[in-house]
Amino acid sequence: YEGYKYERIDGGITGALRQEAIDRFNGRGPGFCFLLSTRAGGLGINLATADTVVIFDSDWNPHNDIQAFSRAHRIGQANKVMIYRFVTRASVEERITQVAKRKMMLTHLVVRPGLGSKAGSMSKQELDDILKFGTEELFKDE
Repeated sequence: YEGYKYERIDGGITGALRQEAIDRFNGRGPGFCFLLSTRAGGLGINLATADTVVIFDSDWNPHNDIQAFSRAHRIGQANKVMIYRFVTRASVEERITQVAKRKMMLTHLVVRPGLGSKAGSMSKQELDDILKFGTEELFKDE
């Protein structure tokens, strides 16, 4: 928008231009907004001066969205970080978000601390139930 200062990284911005945009945003410049696509952001971006993350294009892979949140949750972050995700009701996007949530629940149940130790391992029956009925079934009230 006219009059607002912002920085941006997308697939067409690489190398030195990319780092300059990050440095300008983290500095005390006039930019208050950093536009960053989830995929173009990738690894190695530190936006520790950010206090708000808005996801408007959720990725089908929930780990990519978590990586996007992590751009602001860095060492040196002094602010509380607010995270917002825009999802259109009754849309393909809502369905993708539901599937991503299930994937994260499954990851949390299967890949957890202690996995490999006798105390933290799941029984074969528990794992079979998760794969057969899905994680949603495990959390449903009777």
